[in-house]
Amino acid sequence: MATVLSVSGSPSPTSRTARLLRDLDARLTAQGHEVVPLDVRTLPPEALLHADFGHPAIVAATELFDRADGIVIGTPVYKAAYSGLLKSLLDLLPQYALTGKTVLPLATGGTTAHVLAIDYALRPVLASMGPAHITPGWFVLDKHIEVRHDGSGIVVEPGTREALEQVVDQFSAALGDREPLGAVA
Repeated sequence: MATVLSVSGSPSPTSRTARLLRDLDARLTAQGHEVVPLDVRTLPPEALLHADFGHPAIVAATELFDRADGIVIGTPVYKAAYSGLLKSLLDLLPQYALTGKTVLPLATGGTTAHVLAIDYALRPVLASMGPAHITPGWFVLDKHIEVRHDGSGIVVEPGTREALEQVVDQFSAALGDREPLGAVA
């Protein structure tokens, strides 16, 4: 099976974006993939802000991208674009860091006015980094992600859950390891 790097570009430690990614990571793991989570907010701010390509944490993050077969990129949408934190990391990666990779872009936001942020802001940047394939992404409204009161996980609105499972399964199939769940042979 494939190694998948699951990248959260949210600056918040209580992020719905990160929680959603970790939830989807479990689906990919159940499909037999090795999933490696990366929360960009845990990287040293000074390394990101000063574009310190040689900082050990940036070198380690770059190696995670290099070793992955597939990349899931999740970001909250701010001002109709992906997060500045995610941009900081993407700017520090080699120009063709996604060469040969399969990529799944995901975004969360408070209003449907941001639904096109994946296609008009994030996808062009990802495409410039040379991936073999960018699968259809998905935008999730914040109100469709409920954090459980005990903090043990999330509950995703059923229609949204179904759509997310479909895009994750398409991503998994694009990795070349298996047919999407529920597919008829």
